[in-house]
Amino acid sequence: GVKILISYKPFWETLKKRNITTYTLINKYNISSATIDRMKKGNGISTMKINDFCEILDCKVEDIIEYKKYLKI
Repeated sequence: GVKILISYKPFWETLKKRNITTYTLINKYNISSATIDRMKKGNGISTMKINDFCEILDCKVEDIIEYKKYLKI
């Protein structure tokens, strides 16, 4: 079978480039800590949240998520 994965690796890289911390996202932009936790664990988030991140970070969707497809062995 095939395992499909949405990765948030670009999100963490974008945060670093913009010099923005998760603390800032939570306290200045009212992003819930549960959303950050979901992303850290690789779980899904809503497209509205992706939209919020694009707006906050002034970036494209590709700067937040990437699609990867892995073959199970």
